[in-house]
Amino acid sequence: MATTKTGTEFSTRIDLSGRSRSELVELLNARLADISDLYTQLKQAHWTVRGADFAQLHELYDEAAEAVFPFIDELAERVGTLGGLARGTARMAASASTLEEYPEEAIEDADTLEVVADRLAACAVGMRSAIERSEELGDMATSDLFIEVTRTLDKQLWFVEAHLQR
Repeated sequence: MATTKTGTEFSTRIDLSGRSRSELVELLNARLADISDLYTQLKQAHWTVRGADFAQLHELYDEAAEAVFPFIDELAERVGTLGGLARGTARMAASASTLEEYPEEAIEDADTLEVVADRLAACAVGMRSAIERSEELGDMATSDLFIEVTRTLDKQLWFVEAHLQR
């Protein structure tokens, strides 16, 4: 069995090859980094938004953060289930995330909507790619988790984009 920073570290009776599990662990850790980063960026938007739509957006961003938060644990636990080590600290997530950093100057309500929509969409792109790869590796359980995350991201994006379609 492979032993790497992101690969499998522990044996399991799950009927996937060590090579497949190692790749799945890498895939899960990459998406864990993105969803963790997304959560903190949604909270940043929640804390800093200003403007005429403050109350609506303050609530919207908090609800979006609450919707994605459980997936941090779900993704990390799937890593452990497959025999891997989750790379889930704030520093680990920040260094591995594919999302752009939240711009400090994005405080006006319209600016925050654009940033949040971009981050939700970017996170979903990574999840969709992970769905395909996990299916190719024969792990429908991991694919199902990525599908659930994507469905939630798409729904939150819909809520955000509705504010942009005035």
